[in-house]
Amino acid sequence: MSEQLKIKISIANRVYPLTISPSQEEGLRKAAKKIEAMIGQFEQNYSVRDKQDVLAMCALQFAAQVEQKTIDKEYVNEEVQEKLETLNELLQQHM
Repeated sequence: MSEQLKIKISIANRVYPLTISPSQEEGLRKAAKKIEAMIGQFEQNYSVRDKQDVLAMCALQFAAQVEQKTIDKEYVNEEVQEKLETLNELLQQHM
């Protein structure tokens, strides 16, 4: 079992101590940076006073991105499946 790492992540002017595996550190730090950047964009572009509202908007934005990637992946998988079936039919005709 790998050794755990203790780090502190700052989001919306709050510090969150975390105990993680070393392989998670880069991803968590990048995620925190993206959240901070998104908070800045929302605060700059919209008149949002409450940090909770800004964080909720960030959560919605990230969740929507994940869902859209899932939808896109399903579409690509269907498209690939159709092409494979067409190729299979062509091969069967020539055998």
